[in-house]
Amino acid sequence: MTTPPFSPQQIPPSLIATLPGRSYTDPAVFQREQELLLEAMWFCAVRSADLAEPGSFRTVQVGRENVLITRSRTGELRAFLNVCRHRGARLCLEETGRVRRTLQCPYHAWTYDLDGTLVAAPNLVKMPDVDRVAYGLVKVALREWLGYAWVCLADEPPSFEDTVVGAAVERLGDAAALEHYGTERLALGKRIVYDVRANWKLIVENFMECYHCATIHPELVDVLPEFAGGYAAQSFVGHGAEFGEDIRGFTVDGSEGFPKLPYVSGDQDRRYYAITVKPTVFINLVPDHVIVHRMFPLAEDRTVVECDWLYAPEVVGSGADLSKSVELFHRVNIQDFEACERTQPAMSSRAYRGGGVLVPAEHHIGIFHEWVLEKLGAGPAGPVLPGEKCTDLLTEDA
Repeated sequence: MTTPPFSPQQIPPSLIATLPGRSYTDPAVFQREQELLLEAMWFCAVRSADLAEPGSFRTVQVGRENVLITRSRTGELRAFLNVCRHRGARLCLEETGRVRRTLQCPYHAWTYDLDGTLVAAPNLVKMPDVDRVAYGLVKVALREWLGYAWVCLADEPPSFEDTVVGAAVERLGDAAALEHYGTERLALGKRIVYDVRANWKLIVENFMECYHCATIHPELVDVLPEFAGGYAAQSFVGHGAEFGEDIRGFTVDGSEGFPKLPYVSGDQDRRYYAITVKPTVFINLVPDHVIVHRMFPLAEDRTVVECDWLYAPEVVGSGADLSKSVELFHRVNIQDFEACERTQPAMSSRAYRGGGVLVPAEHHIGIFHEWVLEKLGAGPAGPVLPGEKCTDLLTEDA
């Protein structure tokens, strides 16, 4: 047993204890997060417009499962576990593609309709007792919102309205405030995929706070001067960070952007709003576009982030130069992800065994930590793993 750098009794009242380092490095902790968070909650999987044609499909990793999302011949999006019901082979090996009418397993040619029904297999006619629906693909719950397909692996998914839409209400104070941006009607202007060598929670924590903004985000602080003070927009319900007086648009140099989206209100003009939809989605709102981050946690120290820049269809259709608009948040992403990658190695240091501390400007990260611990059925200082007792990991060497 060893004594970590801090114990709750030693922390002064102005500071808050973080999760212990183990929460970011232990494969067993990550497996529990996969089970109780990623596979139990709604997960933003794919932009609906990416599967525009019948037969289009995409495969995504959700927790420990690979999920196949298809567009049926009648136009609906469907989601299934990407597993053949015969011998368990992966059905679709490619990340994205399109089939003409059916999905066929490359191992033994069991073949499924786009609605998941088993329609053919070698010698299937000689097995009349095989129920083609019962032996069809295993369905996954799917909802569409903001132009994205959200899936949930739980047998009884939580309320979408409470856990997903509710995040916008919790942040903005009113769901209609998000509807003004018409995200589902926007067009994809740019997508950048980042492979981040860091735990997914470090990325969430970084996005939620702005204590670091003056240090590593000079371009963002030029556009949003109030961020220099260290308080993030997400610290206050309904608050949007205001553009600087001389800033003309949400661009890398503050130059003119594009016309305001049609239904964005006057109160929302010249402001930036950020929403975290736990566990893995960030939504960034500015007057002329929307930026959506979707995280795909793949290991305790690796997270793939897909970032979409969405604009009015006429802006994208005109071939307008989006570079200055995209570049601002692309730089923010690079700066943020480098910071997370710089932090990840220290999570396994004995200096961080008992965790670190949060300052008052980061209080909402403490609330995020409480949420994680509650979902994992954990003690006050860290996840409780199968076979463990609910002991305080801040005072015991696990």
